[in-house]
Amino acid sequence: MSSTKQSIPENPPVPQMDLAAQYQAIGGEIRDAVARVLASQQFVLGREGAAFEQEIAALCGVRHGIGVASGTDALILALRAVGVRAGDEVVLPPFTFVATGSAVSALGARPAFADIDRATFNLTAESISRRITRNTRAIVVVHLYGLAADMDPIRAVANEHGLPVVEDNAQAIGAKYKGRPTGSLGDIACLSFYPTKNLGAYGDAGMITTDSPELDSRLRTLRNHGQSSRYNSAEAGWNSRLDEIQAAILRVKLRHLKAWENARRENAARYAKLLGGLADVEVPLVPGDCEHVFHQYTIRAQRRDELQKFLTERKIGNAVYYPVPLHLQPIYGELGHRRGSFPEAEKAAAEAISLPMFPELRADQIEHVAKAVAEFYGG
Repeated sequence: MSSTKQSIPENPPVPQMDLAAQYQAIGGEIRDAVARVLASQQFVLGREGAAFEQEIAALCGVRHGIGVASGTDALILALRAVGVRAGDEVVLPPFTFVATGSAVSALGARPAFADIDRATFNLTAESISRRITRNTRAIVVVHLYGLAADMDPIRAVANEHGLPVVEDNAQAIGAKYKGRPTGSLGDIACLSFYPTKNLGAYGDAGMITTDSPELDSRLRTLRNHGQSSRYNSAEAGWNSRLDEIQAAILRVKLRHLKAWENARRENAARYAKLLGGLADVEVPLVPGDCEHVFHQYTIRAQRRDELQKFLTERKIGNAVYYPVPLHLQPIYGELGHRRGSFPEAEKAAAEAISLPMFPELRADQIEHVAKAVAEFYGG
């Protein structure tokens, strides 16, 4: 019996990411590191965490790293450390994961959303300056998908108004802007080591980086119940400490990070060559003064939702980050924003789709993905 249903060619699935392949390559090193911690019986605020803090600080080009329990905690503690309190306003983009906004809300402060640049998905100095009021206490800049925001003009605006800049560097560890690493471009920066990140733990973990000895000291107090010394708390704090097992695992992975970055860039270049000629697709921009680390390979695609369905049916991994910008989320309904309030963020939410990207991704897999995208658009 004949069928009018379109047949879908049988091809091996392509995952959007493959942590199992990573573990297969470095599993022995990981197991040795975990065994070392278990033998030490020191699980919190020990040698592994202290060493990892120093290594991340060096990578980011700053003097201090403060390990915490998650990237979200890093944002909350960093904002508190720079002086954000209930009733303050914090400028941030609406096109980001909700944690960027909820960290502001957790302190009783109010997000003041600023629209993004179409080409980079990141905040601009112009958009920030339009949102600053006498209640503004800080600016949070997200380096989205692995690309640094244009920081020099942003810092100029911040300096003009006397505002601290907090980098949400969850997705861009190792990236560079004009030769300078992310994590050193603001007054304070926040890292996430969630398992899917370019440098991922085997659970939740985070880090704060800064060049300021004062902020370093304050954060070490805040992360440990507000204790300036044992059983002596001068202010309310958090229980947010990077545990030794995660630190040991991350120290192993850190040794491989540069090679993984290079592989991601090679994969991105291959994608760009294969997809660059499609009229309905925009490949990621890489400004000449930036080094992108491609946490995600995110394209802009016409008829994005249809493309996603097409790829999913062919067992090609993909993801949409983020389909609903923060200003349209129910949590921020009381702010009174409507569709059209931040048009570039809304366009990005409707057009962005992330294709498979991980260091072990093979050339033939990239070619298969690109061929499927071209097939969808009739190319």
